[in-house]
Amino acid sequence: MSTDTAFKPHTGGCHCQAVRFRTTGPALTAATCHCRDCQFLSGGAPAHALLLAAASLKIERGAPQEYVYRSDSGRQVMRSFCPACGTPLFGQAEGADYVIVRAGALDEPARFANQLTLWTASAPPWHTIDTAHPHFPHNAPG
Repeated sequence: MSTDTAFKPHTGGCHCQAVRFRTTGPALTAATCHCRDCQFLSGGAPAHALLLAAASLKIERGAPQEYVYRSDSGRQVMRSFCPACGTPLFGQAEGADYVIVRAGALDEPARFANQLTLWTASAPPWHTIDTAHPHFPHNAPG
């Protein structure tokens, strides 16, 4: 499932512009995640992100800071952010062949178009779930 019918690279970076990136391939999908980890790392809201083949992300300037932890499933997870301004940028789970790019870090966040919603069982009751697309109480099957 690809979010880009005619591939157009995404560019983006952090709020202070110390970190800049671009994509070199189409997104695999666009997802909204309500898991508790995403709530912590976003300040309460779900995370909106593009999933890309790991080789499709190119850092053009700066070096993101990485935070690594173990998820509830026991897998190691990496989240990165700008060390100067704290903007959340990327994520990757152990064994995954894709990287997660946070929609808020895109130069054109309006190009983000949610295709699936994950971990809806973890969403607070005051947060609206996008039911126009596939949605799963936990992770998507497959």
